[in-house]
Amino acid sequence: MIVKLTALKIKSLSLEDLNSLIELDQVCFDGLWTADGYIRELESPNSYFLGIFPPCSHELLGMGCFWSILEEAHITILAVHPQYQNQGLGQALLYSVLKTASEVGLERATLEVRVSNHCAISLYQKFGFQTAGKRPRYYTDNDEDALILWLSNLQHPQFNETLQVWDEMVTKRLSQSLLDLSQMEI
Repeated sequence: MIVKLTALKIKSLSLEDLNSLIELDQVCFDGLWTADGYIRELESPNSYFLGIFPPCSHELLGMGCFWSILEEAHITILAVHPQYQNQGLGQALLYSVLKTASEVGLERATLEVRVSNHCAISLYQKFGFQTAGKRPRYYTDNDEDALILWLSNLQHPQFNETLQVWDEMVTKRLSQSLLDLSQMEI
């Protein structure tokens, strides 16, 4: 699957992207997952891994992953390189993750997010996620709580209309904030 949003390219990732995934993980998470963890995710038939790239480049700017568990898309990673944050790339990735989840027949999406990650929470709320609960001391690095967020109705007939609204929102955001990526040094 390849989705083009303005000048960006969002595509499914494969083992060919392993080094780029590990490098982005180091920058964003300081080594959240190991190489073996990424290999398992990339090889799993129940894991969907998307990456966002500038035109004419193989430089991974962001990644999103979800697991297909019964009728649910469990979003495990959504990350944008810090140099390119606050430019709409997170919106583009989340839109693509949710669109993919809907296309493969999943009915809802869920994720955990640090209670202190206000930017991420705001992004998820913009896409309709609701707080379903809290996991105390979920993050082992600092015992921080996680919010459990849910989005339902991915198979509802009106969801296609919602996707269209999101597509327009994402495209507008990217056109307002991104310089010509083909001119950027990456």
